[in-house]
Amino acid sequence: MSRVAIILFAALLLLGAPADPASAQPAKPVSDDVVHEIAAQLRCVVCQNLSVADSPSEMAGQMRAIIRERLAAGESPAEVQRYFVDRYGEWILLAPPRRGFTLLVWLLPLVAVAVGLVTAGALVWRWTHRRHGARTPPVAVDPAMSARIRRELERGS
Repeated sequence: MSRVAIILFAALLLLGAPADPASAQPAKPVSDDVVHEIAAQLRCVVCQNLSVADSPSEMAGQMRAIIRERLAAGESPAEVQRYFVDRYGEWILLAPPRRGFTLLVWLLPLVAVAVGLVTAGALVWRWTHRRHGARTPPVAVDPAMSARIRRELERGS
């Protein structure tokens, strides 16, 4: 074979080969349940009070498509979630991570409930254990006033 023929043969082989070896592999099928599970953990950037899974916005649809593409490319669910956190910050997560300052979001409600229960228990204990001897004695009724009240009641009926 001539040198030119070998070069042309090599060029044809290289042109037929995919540029990216990862693109040569067929995409893995992605379950709708997996996409929904990841999308349910992310906040829609348009609706903000809905998850990407529940939002009807076009942006949420695009985010679901990105999730599906990244999973099909072989990324793990954690890597897909990390992609969105890197892009939008931890705000994008519907449930804040349980570390650092956001740990307060998880602990403050528990502390508030504990303080409320202790306060309620202390009040109930205080109401049920009052000292009975500390009451003021009843005021003596003046006999003249008592007679006057009886007369007026008899006259009215």
